[in-house]
Amino acid sequence: MKKKKKTPRRAAAKGANRAKPAARKAAPKFVREFLNPHFGYFYTWDKVLAQTKTKFQELKVVKTPEFGKVLLLDGITQVGEKHEFLYHEPMVHPALLAHPEPESVCIIGGGDGGIAREVLKHPSVRRVDQVDIDGDVYAFSEKHLPSVSGGAFRDPRLKKITADGREWIEKSRGQYDVVLMDMTDPFGPAKMLYTREYFEAVKASFRDPAKGLFTMHAESPISRPRTFNSILQTLGLVFHHVSPFYLYIQMYAVQWCVAVASDHWNLKDIAPDVIDEKIRLRRLYNLQVVNGATFRAMQAEFPYLAAIRARKAKLLTDHSPDVEDVIGGH
Repeated sequence: MKKKKKTPRRAAAKGANRAKPAARKAAPKFVREFLNPHFGYFYTWDKVLAQTKTKFQELKVVKTPEFGKVLLLDGITQVGEKHEFLYHEPMVHPALLAHPEPESVCIIGGGDGGIAREVLKHPSVRRVDQVDIDGDVYAFSEKHLPSVSGGAFRDPRLKKITADGREWIEKSRGQYDVVLMDMTDPFGPAKMLYTREYFEAVKASFRDPAKGLFTMHAESPISRPRTFNSILQTLGLVFHHVSPFYLYIQMYAVQWCVAVASDHWNLKDIAPDVIDEKIRLRRLYNLQVVNGATFRAMQAEFPYLAAIRARKAKLLTDHSPDVEDVIGGH
C-alpha cells in the first residue's frame, strides 16, 4: 500500500515547528600572564575598545566581564576599573599620611592617572610633577579609561611631563616631599629605576632629607621572592627605614608588596589613631583600603616573609641591575 503524500499545508506546518539551530557562541578570548615561568593567571575579554602604537609600546583598552575596562601595555595588564583602589590607595596614602604636610610630589610612571588622582585628594599638595617616558599614555588613558584618573589630568596642580624618569629625578635635587614610583617590572630599560644609584638620586630630590618619603612597588614575595628581597635590601642601603606593606591585588592575582622608604619616618611607629585623625583633618572621604587599622595591619609580616627577608639578597646596582627571578616566563 502506497503512503499518502503530505499536503503542502501540513508539510509547511511541520517545518514551522522545527527548532532553529542555536547560534554558535564566540570562543572566549583570554589575557594570559606569567608571573614566573611556572605560575600565572588569566581573565577573559570581550572586545578591543581602543588600540594604538606609540614610539615605545602598544596601548590597548579591552572590555572584560571581570574588571570592566582594562589597560594593557604590550599585552601586559596595567590597570582595570574594578578594585583598582587595592593598588592605588596603598601606593599613595601611607607616605602622604606619614608626612606632616606634603606640598610637592613627583610621580614616576603611572600614566593611567590613578596615582595622581589619589595624591590630589590631599589638600596640602600644591605641585605634582608626573613623569612618564611615553607621553601618549596620558591622553590615551584619559580618553579611554577616564574612571581611573578621575579628572586628575585636568587639575591645575598637575604637570604632565614626557621624559625619562631617572634623568628627571637626577636633575631634580631638593624638589620634592614625596616621590612615588609606579613603574613596570624590573626588566628592560625599567631595571635602571631599581638600583642603588637611582634610589640615591631619589633621596637627593627631597626638599628636606629628614622628612622625605619614597614609595614604590616591591614585586610579589609569592611569585618573585628573590626580586622582592633584592628591592627591599637595596632600598635598605640608602634609607634608614624601609616599611613594607603587604596586600592582595586582584588585577595582579597575587600577594604584593608596596615599600615606603625614609630616613626619618618608620611607619610602624605611627599609631592607627594618628592616621585616622589625619584622614579626618584632610577630609579624605571614601577611602576604600586605607584607614588607621589597615595602615597598621598591612605592615604585619607573616613569619615566612620575615624568613625571605632574612636571606642574603642580590643588591641591585647600575653595574649589576638584573634581578634573579625570571619576569614573565613564556
